[in-house]
Amino acid sequence: MDASATESFNQHLIDPEICIRCGTCEATCPIDAVTHNDDNYVVDAGICDTRGDCLAPCPTGAIDNWRQVARSKAYSIEEQFTWEELPEELAEDQLAGASNAVEASTATAPEVELPAVVRQVPVEAVAFNSLQYNATLPPWSAAHAYTNLYGPQAEKQSMSAKVVGNARVTEVGRDYDTHHIMLDFGNMPFPVLEGQSIGILPPGSDARGRPHHARQYSIASPRNGERPGYNNVSLAIKRVLEDHDGNPVRGVASNYMCDLEVGDRVEVIGPFGNSFLMPNHPASSIVMICTGTGSAPMRAMTEWRRRLHASGKFEGGKLLLFFGARSPQELPYFGPLQRLPKDFIDINFAFSRIPDQPRRYVQDAMRERAGDLAQLLQDPNTYFYACGLKAMEEGVVLALHDIAEQAGLSWDSIGADLKQQGRLHLETY
Repeated sequence: MDASATESFNQHLIDPEICIRCGTCEATCPIDAVTHNDDNYVVDAGICDTRGDCLAPCPTGAIDNWRQVARSKAYSIEEQFTWEELPEELAEDQLAGASNAVEASTATAPEVELPAVVRQVPVEAVAFNSLQYNATLPPWSAAHAYTNLYGPQAEKQSMSAKVVGNARVTEVGRDYDTHHIMLDFGNMPFPVLEGQSIGILPPGSDARGRPHHARQYSIASPRNGERPGYNNVSLAIKRVLEDHDGNPVRGVASNYMCDLEVGDRVEVIGPFGNSFLMPNHPASSIVMICTGTGSAPMRAMTEWRRRLHASGKFEGGKLLLFFGARSPQELPYFGPLQRLPKDFIDINFAFSRIPDQPRRYVQDAMRERAGDLAQLLQDPNTYFYACGLKAMEEGVVLALHDIAEQAGLSWDSIGADLKQQGRLHLETY
């Protein structure tokens, strides 16, 4: 019998009670050790090598949980999918008993190949890993972010917010509908920064009779409120009305939020996020790359800079925006964006579904501005933010890679600096 069958190890697990199912862990794991079903996000013990890339980006800390178990008794992903809470930690005598039971049961059993707890992914299997450049540190001049003030780990389980606005911000389409929703917290503390997110708790239960999980949404308003000086936030929420086959669909949280009326109340948890934050030092430049409702944090950053600019008390650097959608009709905030002064923000649109025109994506628009971006990549005061669909992530980072290399720069050096200095932030879903 293989001695490794009875030895114990620290198995990496995700706490289903705290997890808000945002997908950050799965998106940031470079070896695909994290997966999910409709209920839970889980870690495959046969793949996880405990390198920890997923720990810092997790907004709630749900990912940072471990259980000492016998290696051959590792919790399977199928078992984890059914969990509503983490199993209790085994005492030393229980752990020893489990190991002895395994040893006895396998004494006369035929040899079987036990799953390896650590399985390295061959380097050649990963052509380009964009996530290795994603910073988990905020810019050095970012304001202090408060996190997890309300939720399962906090003294107060949730915060009740009042709906004070709900407006459609795209033309009504057959398969999409995007709303700008304002929530007010009254006199209760809920401090937020640009780049943070909150969780919404939809009322009701799922098919198994359990309360719906929280859904996470990026904040679309600056730190002093959608309405300056008030304790409120805004969200950009898109509900999908049809699936790819044209069948009607009704998402739980997005439809709940988009159907709210002024005066309704919503249960909120959070805020979340302490790295996807904007710089606050003079002359700092921001490059924003987004698609669809990934524009929410970019809108927040842009509006805060606009208010600082209007006050005359802050000398900011460049603002450069690359904004993609299938068509102008699907682009949130398209009208207001076009009214911003050209000397304040440099906007580049990319549309992929315009009749009789070639498909154009944000990375195409970036390559067209290669000269400007090459200069900004070398500027230690420039910070890059990408937010939107997961499919855009690799294309965006590859575009930065190619722009640097074509300008005679070393991407290995620049990419490492972007991560270490908190200058490249990726938030995709």
